[in-house]
Amino acid sequence: MPLLKVAAGTINTTPLAWEENKKHIIESIEEARNQHVSLLCLPELCITGYGCEDAFYSPNTLTQAIESLHEIVPHTSGIAVSVGLPMQFNSKIYNTACFIVNKRILGFVAKQHLPNYGVFYEDRWFHRWPANARDEIKVRDFSYPFGDLVFDVSGIRIGFEICEDAWVAQRPGRNHFDRGVDVILNPSASPFAFHKFITRERFVIDGSRSYSCSYVYTNLLGNESGRLIFDGDAMIASNGTLLASSPRFGYHDYHITSAVIDTDVTRLSHSQIKSALPTGNWKVVDTFEWHEAAPAYQVAELEPFEREGYLKEEEFARAVSLALFDYLRKSRSQGFTVSLSGGADSCACVALCGLMIRLADESIGLAAFKQKLSYIKKIQQETTEEGIAKHLIHSIYQGTENSSTDTLESAKSLADSIGSTFYNVNINGLVESYKDLIEQQIGRDLTWEQDDIPLQNIQARVRAPGVWLLTNLYGHLLLATSNRSEVAVGYCTMDGDTAGSISPIAGIDKFWLRQWLVWLETIGCHVKGKNIKIEGLKKVNSLQPTAELRPQHKMQTDEKDLMPYEVLDAIEKVAIRDKKSPIDCFRFMEVRFAERYTRDVLFTSVERFFKLWSRNQWKRERYAPSFHLDDLNLDPRSWCRFPILSGGFEKELEELSAYYEGKNHKGRKGKIGF
Repeated sequence: MPLLKVAAGTINTTPLAWEENKKHIIESIEEARNQHVSLLCLPELCITGYGCEDAFYSPNTLTQAIESLHEIVPHTSGIAVSVGLPMQFNSKIYNTACFIVNKRILGFVAKQHLPNYGVFYEDRWFHRWPANARDEIKVRDFSYPFGDLVFDVSGIRIGFEICEDAWVAQRPGRNHFDRGVDVILNPSASPFAFHKFITRERFVIDGSRSYSCSYVYTNLLGNESGRLIFDGDAMIASNGTLLASSPRFGYHDYHITSAVIDTDVTRLSHSQIKSALPTGNWKVVDTFEWHEAAPAYQVAELEPFEREGYLKEEEFARAVSLALFDYLRKSRSQGFTVSLSGGADSCACVALCGLMIRLADESIGLAAFKQKLSYIKKIQQETTEEGIAKHLIHSIYQGTENSSTDTLESAKSLADSIGSTFYNVNINGLVESYKDLIEQQIGRDLTWEQDDIPLQNIQARVRAPGVWLLTNLYGHLLLATSNRSEVAVGYCTMDGDTAGSISPIAGIDKFWLRQWLVWLETIGCHVKGKNIKIEGLKKVNSLQPTAELRPQHKMQTDEKDLMPYEVLDAIEKVAIRDKKSPIDCFRFMEVRFAERYTRDVLFTSVERFFKLWSRNQWKRERYAPSFHLDDLNLDPRSWCRFPILSGGFEKELEELSAYYEGKNHKGRKGKIGF
């Protein structure tokens, strides 16, 4: 049977949600069967969920996974399916794919390469299986093949690369080529990062070409466990051609992407390339009547939003909106509340909540959206996006004497444009009350000349109790509004503007975020021949970013307090991502901004960045959880570790100062003094 219909199934899982995960797996199998699929690949660790963390050590987790597996097996009549789960073998835990054919378990393939960098800590829980090794494992009353396996099912040979296996130089596909494999299945749990799908596509296509086979790749979908976002990327390639690709960032529980492959064509290609005879006991033989498939002419296309010139803007909007939705429903919360200052950061958070509703409507429709949030009774009778937003999105403007009418108008116009509930309160009296209490105790007046930072911080902190009260009244989640640029240098007030359940924009820099807000106002997300824009952002896009914590006559701006945001973000990338010293950072900045800023500004910025970075690690440890978006992540609990107490780069900054003084060429023309 040369023609075979295969499929990749993406699934939205939740760690340790046994019944829900099992339900989605079974439903995806039934959907694949309805589409006359013969071979279905489901994601890595889809039975348990990928983000179980140290719960992988729990005997109960392993027991529950086996129980779920045996409840899934009876639903595989007439189809071959791979499902992922952890398995204990010789007292060690392995990340495995179980291959099931027509209600019978044929064996367990163990992952050979474990990522242990960035957001990954698989080496903490799992062991690496050696290539070419095979053993047997007893599960209940039966023994099954275990390890590095290829399944020969009625002449169709099926091998596995489990996620990271395909990202390394010595990938298992090389051995599979020698073994004459027809199909490689890749069950993955590959977190979203900007443009990462392009890399995945390359190794899927190249794997199918290099190994003369068909390649089926699938991934998880949604915000699974809090920080990581999975885009539901699934692909099928054959002999170097991408046949099918899934829609990404969907709000479904699962999605099936299928294609017809021709094993005669891949075998013809294989026969023309010389390879060694395989060695070892690697083959598991069984029989199955593969369904007859009709020929198909398929070539995958990118989604419309992936073909246009705003890929990062689209991915950010879709990834964070989906993550917020899953965080909302999986935490069983009633909505989101934001302390909406009218500035770029808080406006971005509110806009993302509004996008969440609109993109969900485009993906699954409002009826299905409300069904997924069926526990929120208030939205069930609403029939419009704005009606739903009224209950799901609350924002509160908390002004003081230092607040401007510009930011109030910015906040209200955005809230009105998406239909969210808007509150406006003045907290100046509360600020004065705290100020008076302390002045009485210390025996003097607090002044801006002597007490600038404390007077700024008390305004931000006074806002926290009120917004928490409002959040709790409605059973909402409070969104913190710090961006990554502020996270890097600690430009925030702990227990003030950092207060929140989750920090949705802490993974993105301020310079780019401002550009994204303009894009969302003027262009927006491309969906089904139209664009979703939020025109209520027009006011905030006209404002200069400011904390509005000093008196208005002082003309406070964020960049005056810190440094130019584009410089800050460039320093952060070189210093933190690339681990360069202060001198190296300064030299990079001199090259990059030679025509924009004076040497004095760049030196001061680099020096200030390193001092603030090392001084404020304790703040990064206390930020609300953020979403992982790229390799510039600063979350110390998932990506970027740094000591809370350190030498503060004192020696390195002395060397930088000496270097600067030694080569200080003042008076360059054409520079901007900032």
